[in-house]
Amino acid sequence: MTIKYKAKLRDLKLEYLKEYVAPIFNFLKPKKKITNISDLKEFIQKKSAWVSQETLYGYLKTRMGAKYILMFDDEVFLGSINKAKWNIYAVSLQDLTFYSLSYLKNKCNFDQTFKAYDIYQEILDKEIKNEMPNDIVEFSKKKFLDRLERIEWQKYYYSLPFNESALALYEWSPIAEELKSLDKKIVLNSMILKWDNIKKEFEKLIDF
Repeated sequence: MTIKYKAKLRDLKLEYLKEYVAPIFNFLKPKKKITNISDLKEFIQKKSAWVSQETLYGYLKTRMGAKYILMFDDEVFLGSINKAKWNIYAVSLQDLTFYSLSYLKNKCNFDQTFKAYDIYQEILDKEIKNEMPNDIVEFSKKKFLDRLERIEWQKYYYSLPFNESALALYEWSPIAEELKSLDKKIVLNSMILKWDNIKKEFEKLIDF
């Protein structure tokens, strides 16, 4: 029984280490122009994954210091990271979907806002194969639809478009509340700064 537990824990550690490193390498790959909806969907998926994982793992590493690696021996902690990762990612997908479609509509006269839910839903459905929990998928779809009903496409792209994902990072990060409350401004800013880089990249890559 002990052997099985250690094997499982080792596999979990390798999985999370790969998740931490892979988005960094993907981010450094040559940038592909965005010329159609398929390219846009790929951009939204990859950049949302990169931002959510970079900020989550970066915050955990900064807050925990030398204890960061040791915490990967804790199966309960790994479960908390997994839950946080998917919830932050789901909201990041929402923000980038809304931002990109709002930007295209107003800056490029390319209105595909009617495809917003289809784009989001297709990305989430594919993530189920990557073991994204069904309850998070279904809850996130409902939240997306709720936001979609209230969105103002004309101004979304310049009106705090990534505020929700920044708040999700703060809410879901598995850090003690008394410590996390001290970091709120830093945590929110870390996410916004990452998104600022994605916004600049998006503007350079769009070619409709």
